[in-house]
Amino acid sequence: MAHIHLGEGSFPLWALVLWTLLGVGLISAVVYRVRKGGIKTHQIALAGIGAAASFAIFQLNIPVWGGIHMNLTGLVGILAGPLLGALIALVVNIFSAALGHGAVGLLGANTLVNASEAIVAYYAFKTLMGMDWDVFPASASAATLGLSAGAFLMGAIIVISGVNGSALPRGDLTIAVAGLVGLNLGVAVIEGILTGFIVQFLASVRPDLVGLADRDTQEEPTGVTA
Repeated sequence: MAHIHLGEGSFPLWALVLWTLLGVGLISAVVYRVRKGGIKTHQIALAGIGAAASFAIFQLNIPVWGGIHMNLTGLVGILAGPLLGALIALVVNIFSAALGHGAVGLLGANTLVNASEAIVAYYAFKTLMGMDWDVFPASASAATLGLSAGAFLMGAIIVISGVNGSALPRGDLTIAVAGLVGLNLGVAVIEGILTGFIVQFLASVRPDLVGLADRDTQEEPTGVTA
């Protein structure tokens, strides 16, 4: 949902290097974890579907305040997990940058933003389900939290980096970015609700896809009475 739509050369060189190194560090850690722990076959299939869906909806840009859109990273994180979710964020950003949706130099920054959405959404969903929340409020809230985290991170990256050629002082830039973050928070709620409906449907037909198969088994009555 959150995405830095600035063009090439918008960030100073030091900022490009910083966010790129942090992005590389995150992806390197993810790849290490995947190689060490492995992934399940159904997760690979979900990752492919999630990447395609995320990329498709990612291109539907609304030209408001620099551009807003949905990208389903919260849903991707819930279904594919935090590791594959981060890799999907990288892949989607690479293909998007190739089409001119986001600067190539901002791949590191945008991967950090979108990977954080998937990671936060996943752990928030697991936490809320562990607290016996129903599927819809848990997934909707988790996705909203993840997307909100991405929006705040996006704003922080822009304010910390500054924008080359901008006539706005840092204080005015912060105010402008705060408005953009607020707009993205509103979209996060909408996308969170959409994610809730999707996860609720999947849980009703294939609970194993959202990690609920074991929970359903535990909740089934045993038929034994005292």
